[in-house]
Amino acid sequence: MKRLKLSSGSIVNIGGSIIAVAIALLLGALVMRLSGADPWAAYKALWNGAFVGRRSISETLIYSAPLILAGLGFAISSRAGLFNIGIEGQLITGGFVAALVGAWDLGLPSVIYVPLALLAGALGGAVWGFFPGFLKARYGAHEVITTIMLNYLAIRLITYLVLRRDDILPVDPTYVATKKVVDAARLPILLDRTRLHAGILIALGAAIVLWWVLFKTRFGFNVRAVGLSQGASAYGGIKWGSTVVIAMVIAGALAGLAGAGESLGLHGRHWSTAPGYGFTAIAVGLVGRNHPIGVIFSGLLFGALNAGGPAMQSAHVSKEIVQLIQGFIILAIAALEVVNRLPSIRSRMARRASAGA
Repeated sequence: MKRLKLSSGSIVNIGGSIIAVAIALLLGALVMRLSGADPWAAYKALWNGAFVGRRSISETLIYSAPLILAGLGFAISSRAGLFNIGIEGQLITGGFVAALVGAWDLGLPSVIYVPLALLAGALGGAVWGFFPGFLKARYGAHEVITTIMLNYLAIRLITYLVLRRDDILPVDPTYVATKKVVDAARLPILLDRTRLHAGILIALGAAIVLWWVLFKTRFGFNVRAVGLSQGASAYGGIKWGSTVVIAMVIAGALAGLAGAGESLGLHGRHWSTAPGYGFTAIAVGLVGRNHPIGVIFSGLLFGALNAGGPAMQSAHVSKEIVQLIQGFIILAIAALEVVNRLPSIRSRMARRASAGA
């Protein structure tokens, strides 16, 4: 039996993420202490709200599911050397399309209807991921700019369709949302008397599949090679443009599945608002070091913070402190990355100085 071996680089990355989380929690405790609150009581309430009791655990998993899927979308695009800020637009597009399919009563059994609606959501997100990938590969358009624009376009387009096209689409302008998804298209509930639906299983399955794709297939090797060096990959015969486009399509599909899970599982319809999961997914990907398994644990961490945040109010701490802690985690990750790169930066500067002399 083959054993799973971790490279020294992987161990360093895992250690860096753990250190970043610890630093963020310490800084959060400092802020709470300066504001007159008890950090120990606040973190105890956070823990209880996220992990104590079936309801708390189920809420953590509910928040984690879309974050894991969206984080996986960010991870594969990042592996291809792209900074995909368009996860939010891809997520809400996928959620909207999935809700439209689910709101039409097609008379299908759940075993067919649910996969069909999920597939529609994945395709909706994939289309929204294709555009920036194609523009990058064909014209060199920077993905940060194009994905930001597509985020706003997705929100405005969906709002227009909901408010103005209720004559042809199953939408409800009164609620600024789609109509309710029919029962046959809803994701099944996993735990009685909770809101926990099958979206978490989809997220975990997607992470395993993406791990296999990235590290066990030729396409995954191409994605990683392109992300490390466009020139070297081109010299090795890898088609940079098509690899980038496919990576962005997969990223969009994963984000679309995240939105579909919210529409078909949690809410039962799609609301014409941006949930913000797409932006948190960037942090999930960074903390998980863009590794599918790391993204699972990172998504669970951020899911626990979101689920347990409201409980901190019992310790006289605003739930917004969770957003501050998330920000501290990102800053700590960035700072540690700079520290890790200092030796190579100094080495390059020394070589340039010696060459100039």
